[in-house]
Amino acid sequence: MTSWQIVRIFAGFFILLSLALGTPGSPIFHSAWWLAFTAFVGINLLQSGLTRWCLLETIMRKLGAKSGN
Repeated sequence: MTSWQIVRIFAGFFILLSLALGTPGSPIFHSAWWLAFTAFVGINLLQSGLTRWCLLETIMRKLGAKSGN
């Protein structure tokens, strides 16, 4: 698995988890403040798309993940 695939899996997982924790209709609702984390992940994805740099991807490469295209 390449570093960019790992980053997208992490982002998707955290978005879904924070939505589940922040949406009142969810069976695991905790607090609406979890939606701020959803926004944080979205902002990081936007920044990564514009600058072509992602801290998590850099970390994954240093941990041995292959660089992807």
